[in-house]
Amino acid sequence: MVDTITRGQREPKFWALKQHLLDLLDALPPGAPIPTERSLATEFAVSRTTVRQALADLTAEGRLHRVQGKGTFAAEPKLAQRLQLSSYTEDMKAQGREPSSKLLEIDEFPSEHDLAKLLGIRTGAKVLRMRRLRLADNEPMALETTHLPLARFRGLRRTVSAGGSLYEALHDQYGVEMERAEETIETALAGPQEADLLGADVGMPMLLLSRHSFATDGKPVEYVRSIYRGDRYKFVTTLTRP
Repeated sequence: MVDTITRGQREPKFWALKQHLLDLLDALPPGAPIPTERSLATEFAVSRTTVRQALADLTAEGRLHRVQGKGTFAAEPKLAQRLQLSSYTEDMKAQGREPSSKLLEIDEFPSEHDLAKLLGIRTGAKVLRMRRLRLADNEPMALETTHLPLARFRGLRRTVSAGGSLYEALHDQYGVEMERAEETIETALAGPQEADLLGADVGMPMLLLSRHSFATDGKPVEYVRSIYRGDRYKFVTTLTRP
């Protein structure tokens, strides 16, 4: 009992406010406004600083959406993407969203040892690198940087520059059948450039994905690093006992 009371006494004020807001959000439709900072501070007898801390937490978690000069609103549900070897375009269409991409950069450069090893090429061999902004219904979702062995996919640069699907081009033009991929998910914080491109705040939690894909012939095809908005995205998978 003593421990419970002590923990309760040490509980930050913003935590109780945050729990109240979570209960409120469960009953609100997406886009509904929430009470102002002033009214929340008055109702819960806390400072405006405490209110801002609770709102910042819920915004970072994707439960609230702030619009400068207009207020704070209940956020749309996060996009739930299954972890599987599919393209971004396929994933978005499966969720009824309209996918699009903006090519930010495409270049060629000699590979360093670690990247060369991942792509199964000699150190110094040319790599094709493309950086794309991924959108769903015109909303920025992710920054994706893809690396491919240039010698194996000559001419691919023209296809991607013209706006074609990468996975479709790999299949149709080069006969690549994807078989498996190793994917790692970590957390990161948005820097100024990522925040600007993704329409997020600097320091917003992000999901950092690294994917190493292989074709049915066993050869590596691509190495991709993607930064997804942590407030708009979550990943789902099915686990089975080994």
